[in-house]
Order: sequence, then C-alpha cells, then structure tokens
Amino acid sequence: MNKFQFLVYKDFLLLVRDRAGLAMMFLLPVLLVIIMTCLQDSTFHAVHENHIPLLLLNRDADSLGVAMEKQIAHAGIFDVYKSINGKPVTQEQLVTAVAKGDYMIGIIVPENATMNIRKNVKRYVAGAFNGKALPSVADSVQVAIYLDPAIKNSFRTTLMSSLREYAVRTESDFIFNEIIAEVNRLSPVSITDVQLARNQVTFTEQYASLKERDKIPNSTQHNVPAWSMFAIFFITISLSGNIIKERDDGSYTRLRLMPCPYTFYLFSKIAVYFGVCILQFTALMLLGVFVFPYLGLPSLDFRIDYLALSLTCVSSALAAIGYGLLIGKVAVTHQQAAVFASISVVIMAAIGGVWIPVFVMPHIMQLVSHISPLNWGLESFYAVFVRGGHWTSVLPECAASFLFFGLCTGAAIWYNKRKRIDL
Repeated sequence: MNKFQFLVYKDFLLLVRDRAGLAMMFLLPVLLVIIMTCLQDSTFHAVHENHIPLLLLNRDADSLGVAMEKQIAHAGIFDVYKSINGKPVTQEQLVTAVAKGDYMIGIIVPENATMNIRKNVKRYVAGAFNGKALPSVADSVQVAIYLDPAIKNSFRTTLMSSLREYAVRTESDFIFNEIIAEVNRLSPVSITDVQLARNQVTFTEQYASLKERDKIPNSTQHNVPAWSMFAIFFITISLSGNIIKERDDGSYTRLRLMPCPYTFYLFSKIAVYFGVCILQFTALMLLGVFVFPYLGLPSLDFRIDYLALSLTCVSSALAAIGYGLLIGKVAVTHQQAAVFASISVVIMAAIGGVWIPVFVMPHIMQLVSHISPLNWGLESFYAVFVRGGHWTSVLPECAASFLFFGLCTGAAIWYNKRKRIDL
C-alpha cells in the first residue's frame, strides 16, 4: 500500500506543477460556464423581458389602425417608434432603417384598412339578411412587416407568432363590433354590445416532471451540467500529456523496474484525476448555486436526487479518465496527445449535444449523438437537474459510461503489453 501511496503522491506533484494545465482544467471551465449561461439566459428572456425596437407607420387613421397600434404598444415586448429624428417616418425610411439594423422590425398599416373591413362586413351582413352566402374577399387588408435581415430564423418565428396573436385579437374585436353596428342599422330592433367573454379557451403551460413539485428549467440548469461534462473530459489533455512526459524522460521505465504491479501505476493516476474531476464538478456546482445570483442569473436548483447525481458524476469522471489513459498510451508525442485529445473532445461535445441541442439536429446526427460519452453524461445530468429524475433514470447512461471506462482502460493495458511500452 505504501507503493501505491507514493505513486499517488508522484502523480499529484506532476499535476500541481503543471500550472497551465490546472488553469485549463479549472479557470477556463468557470469562465465558459459563466459566459455561455449569460448568453443563453438573455436568449431565454429575449422576447418576454427585453423590449424589441419596432418602427410603426400607421397609414390608417381610423379604428382598425388605432386598435392595432394600441395592441402592439400594450404587448409589453416592443418599444414602438413612429418617427425618426423627430419627423414622421415614411415607407422608404422605414425599410432603410430596418435594413440597416436600427430597428428589429417595421410595420406598415395600409391606408383605408378600416374602410375595407367595413365594406366587407356590410356585404356579409347584407348577404345574411338576404339569405345569400357571399364569398369572402381574401387579403383585403395586408399589413406589411419588415424584419432585420440579421435576425435568426427561430427568433423571427417567435416574433411573427406574437404579432399574429395580437393581429387576430384586434381583428376579431373590431369585426365583431362592426357586425353589431351593421346589424343595428338593418334590424328594426337594435341590439346592444353583446359582452362575450374573450379567451374562453385558455391554455395552462407547465413543464412535465417526474416528481410532484414545481420546477421550471432555466439557463443555469441547462448550461452548468453541459459545460461540466465538457470540463471533465478536458482532463484528458493533462492526463495523456503526463503519461507521455513520464515515458519520454525515463520516469516510467524507472517506475516499472520497481517491484510494483502495473495496476498500481494505472490506479494512482485514476485516483488523482478522479479527485480533479470531483473538484471541477463541485466548483461548477457551487458557482451555479452561490455566484450566479450575484450575476443576475438563475440559481442552480439543488432539489434533486443526490444518489442519481453521484452516479452521474462518478461514471462521467471515470469515462473521461479511461479515455485519457488510452490516448496517453497510443499517442507517440505530447503534441499528438494534446491535439488529438482536444479535437476529439470538441467533436464529441458537438455531436453529444453540448454545443447544439440534440433535438434540433438532423435525424442522422441524432443517431450519431448516442455514441458520444458526453451525450451519456449530459442526458444523465438533464435527467437529474431538468427532468427531476431519480437514480433509476440515469442507470442506462451511467452503465454506458462505466463500460466505456472499462473498454478504454482495458485497451490501454492491452496496447501497453502489445507494444511493450514498459520496456
């Protein structure tokens, strides 16, 4: 046991003397988690909390145009502007300003919009009283909407959905009032405004959870687990580099001349880097719980199954360590190990859903994502933090990570014997 303790101490000294490696393993993940969470948190609230600059040209000086203008102004997500440099905006100025990015969206309400709607209402009501069904006039009022060319497609869809909702609400109220007015004009018995309750069909929105409690996913719960996985797997660069460094300077050969089992050599590295992974994960979790609220970000919700979290953390750490051991044994030079480890981890993160959510990927890439160890760990973390799952929910992914660790470690031992690296 003393031999194993000395090996662990040796690997610990190798680790702490690599200051650049320590900075990469601890400081960079912290910065990455903060930056990505801030960016995604602003995206989460881009429509509902941030005000979007909107340039409005209302050419209809009647009821419909006024109602649309009021509905947009009261929406709570737009900053409505009707002039540029204190002068009423023209159509050409509106298009130019939106195209240059000064405003995210521009809306032009056409002339005589109210008059055209009233004409159609009169035709429909008159036809109803005469017993004649009249065909509807399509696109009688066309509201022009101009969008900033740099706007993302997903954000454009959200904006257009919101605008259509306000337009339908305004149109239905306006047409209903016009129908009442037209019926009163034709009918001998006038009717008053029929106070129909609006929004009789409502929707309640909530996130499905495996536990009976209210838990709303936020940017912190998505980013901290994702980038924790990325940080854990980046220890492969330091681990593989230390293995090659010992081999190049002859330390490994001297160690193997000692009456010490090869497994002691491997498990000493596993023990040291397992501790590093746990420290990484703990630091990022504490960052999400205690630091994020001071940055104006949501706090990480720790009302979770701790056994599931422990299984996920241990399995992910071992998967990363096994991968680092294999790279350290196969790579010939330190440069090969560093380049291959960094690029392969980035690729596994990309296809595993760290950079882009798996559900927005093409179908073939969704299938490919299942082979990434980062995807296994990420799905386990999501099951714990986002879906409110318990330890049985993470067993398949954790089992895959444990198997990956066993295969990589076994392959490293086999390659060591095959190539007789220890001689």
